[in-house]
Amino acid sequence: MLRCPVCKEPIFKQNDKIYCCSNNHSFDIAKKGYVNFLLAHKMNSKLPGDNKLMVDARSAFLGKGYYNIFRDNLKKIIDEYNPINILDAGCGEGYYTDGIYQDGRTVIGIDISKTALQKAAPKNKNITYITASLFDIPLQNESTDLLFSLFAPYAGEEFHRVLKKDGIMILGIPGENHLIELKNVIYEKPYKNQVKDYELSGFKFQKAEKIETKILLECQEDILNLFQMTPYYYRTKQEDLEKIHSLSKFDVTISFELLVYQKI
Repeated sequence: MLRCPVCKEPIFKQNDKIYCCSNNHSFDIAKKGYVNFLLAHKMNSKLPGDNKLMVDARSAFLGKGYYNIFRDNLKKIIDEYNPINILDAGCGEGYYTDGIYQDGRTVIGIDISKTALQKAAPKNKNITYITASLFDIPLQNESTDLLFSLFAPYAGEEFHRVLKKDGIMILGIPGENHLIELKNVIYEKPYKNQVKDYELSGFKFQKAEKIETKILLECQEDILNLFQMTPYYYRTKQEDLEKIHSLSKFDVTISFELLVYQKI
């Protein structure tokens, strides 16, 4: 399924230490188990993508099971299509990637954050984790039965390219009321999320599954982890940050939409 990020020729795992293509472009497999296909001359940062604070917060929060309802619904939809080759485009620390894995499936997770893949790769040696950009996916044309991308940038042309004819794409987006109570704490004028039109070029919309419930965060650590794994953390003033630190328990709405498309 993989292609070399330099010459676009097929690339294969030679052993436990290296990937190599026919033009002798080679990429070492890190001790943590992922391979870095990012090309340094194309990067604006030495460590692109989510930073350690965000990755650690998300990993700790998701590890408590608060988003299991979302992951379980994702797996249910994927199982309906019984795909063999699956791509998680923007896999982060692998919470969803690992959650949908089962014997008989070839699962690949890609993310631009090396920090995230250092968390993801050791969890499941049967999943191939690659540091790469969603806008330059190191997969062959029409190599993927199903692709899912959750809360990640939308790379429509690349998603369309790597999916097989009639392949399935699942997008996960925040629902209208997602974390609305958190916004009520930190913003004077809280706003609901805007859910955009479902139509996408090159894809036929199949269905939307909405998941919404409330969760109780029973300690300050979980509240802070939730906050730090969101973009709001980086846009919040110090006095508003102190409001979050004052909370010891918190009821918050989690709201998601899983949008299912078929390639046309």
